[in-house]
Amino acid sequence: MMKLPPSIAGLFKRKSAAEKLADKQAVKSEPVAPKAPLINFQQLAMDFKTLDFKDPGLWPLAPRVVILFGFFAALLAAAWGFGAFGWSVQLEELEAMKQQEAKLKEDWLGKKKQAVNLDEYRRQLAEIDRSFGALLKQLPNKAEMGDMLVDINKAAQSRGLAVELFKPGGEAPREFYAEVPITLNLIGSYHDIGAFTGDVAKLPRIVTLNDINMSTNPNGTLVLRTTVKTFRYLDEAEMASQKKAQQPKGGRK
Repeated sequence: MMKLPPSIAGLFKRKSAAEKLADKQAVKSEPVAPKAPLINFQQLAMDFKTLDFKDPGLWPLAPRVVILFGFFAALLAAAWGFGAFGWSVQLEELEAMKQQEAKLKEDWLGKKKQAVNLDEYRRQLAEIDRSFGALLKQLPNKAEMGDMLVDINKAAQSRGLAVELFKPGGEAPREFYAEVPITLNLIGSYHDIGAFTGDVAKLPRIVTLNDINMSTNPNGTLVLRTTVKTFRYLDEAEMASQKKAQQPKGGRK
């Protein structure tokens, strides 16, 4: 085989390198094709326009995925709405139960204090009953009212006072007693009237002087005009009758 001269062989080698360089430049000079977008919105819109709702099995993948996610989001929103309504009702019930718990605790503490001080409460109740009984004894009963009126009249006469008017009025019933007013006009000296008021205060029964009015006569004597009020307690029959009268009467249908 005949060998080429070195000069000619080097030429062939240089041409090979030049060809390679030309090939590279040719590759670089070729235009690069643009990358396709990840989502083709035009194709997606076309897919939605061409949907056949009678045959969902033939729908493209993208509409099926979008509709599935939309349906799932709607279910979540509905579940959240119903859950929020149920939670609000449960929160209101919880708040009501908390308030009831606080009230029950307060009632329990009050009853606990009463239980701790039960003996003291019983002692105080017995003391109140004794005091009430002592006050009740100062009120005459219905049979003793005549004697009470006589005592007031005697107290005026014993001080030398002229009884110008002594007029008992109608009874005014209260819860467990009745108030008996007496219109009283007395004539006498200042000291005698003062002594009479002291005697009234010393009576064993409760007697009060109300609406006091004093004037002077031409002869120098004083005129005392007052309303004397005394009280009597009601017996059980009278209190029962009074409570029955105070009860509202039911209307007829």
